[in-house]
Amino acid sequence: MTESTTPDHSRARARARIRDAFADAGVTGWLHARDVDAGTQVDAGADQSVVTASVHKLCLLVALHREADAGRLDLTEQTVVPPWDRTPGPTGLAAMLDEVRLSLRDAAHLMMTVSDNTSADLLLARVGLDAVNDTTRRLGLTRTRAVQTFREFLTTIREDVGPTGPQALADPRVIARLRAVDPARTSHSTPRDMTRLLTAIWRDEAGTPDHCAAMRRVLGLQVWPHRLASGFPFDDVHVAGKTGSAPTVRNEVGVVEYPDGGRYAVAVFTRAATPAATLPAADAVIGTAARIAVDALRSPGTAASTGAP
Repeated sequence: MTESTTPDHSRARARARIRDAFADAGVTGWLHARDVDAGTQVDAGADQSVVTASVHKLCLLVALHREADAGRLDLTEQTVVPPWDRTPGPTGLAAMLDEVRLSLRDAAHLMMTVSDNTSADLLLARVGLDAVNDTTRRLGLTRTRAVQTFREFLTTIREDVGPTGPQALADPRVIARLRAVDPARTSHSTPRDMTRLLTAIWRDEAGTPDHCAAMRRVLGLQVWPHRLASGFPFDDVHVAGKTGSAPTVRNEVGVVEYPDGGRYAVAVFTRAATPAATLPAADAVIGTAARIAVDALRSPGTAASTGAP
């Protein structure tokens, strides 16, 4: 797909507004947005290596569907999940108390819609880290890599926090030593790689049309409205996405679809200056920054622009 940028003045203005929004919210942020069909882009730190956290579940979803398409697994395959061996988390199977039987595609539904860690690790055990990384490599995501399971990701936090326990996460010095917030030591990507992946899904290039349609459907069922979707509070604008979180880390990637047919892939990754777990402004700025970028892509003259990324 041919890539192009917005006109220089429009791009610079949008970048400045995005950085101001990040600063006002008390975060450092990185963003990339692209028109799925025209290829025009807005770049605000698009090639920064970032911690993906649960955003990497999107890569796992694509790998799962490609494995199914290759005949190496059946999405309707049933699995039993016992109550005593589950990856921690507040949602989905991770929070349930009894034995559960479900299909792989239903586990994928829980993984994407409520970011269930147990479902993600169940699928990762079936697909494998190597297949996830082979998938991203084949799709041209040269700076994206999964290095651990979600259980291992959470274990590093527990180990790095030490015997004091979760309350130690209020200390910025503790946050600074967490492997989970260092992209060199955990699963990572860049905003540009993530919009490339989303664009491939929306253009039926990440798999067969049927598999890409299934991925788009489940991304559209995510329940969280407080980040990316908050920037597009309109009944006729559809937002499909995947969040990711860790101490001081708040992310979301997704596609915004307008009723006139416009489709825009957006990836926003942030680090907060404060370790507070509840920061509404830090969540909301993901939607604000995305809206600024999409408005720039929809501005007159953008679709005709050309140039290097």
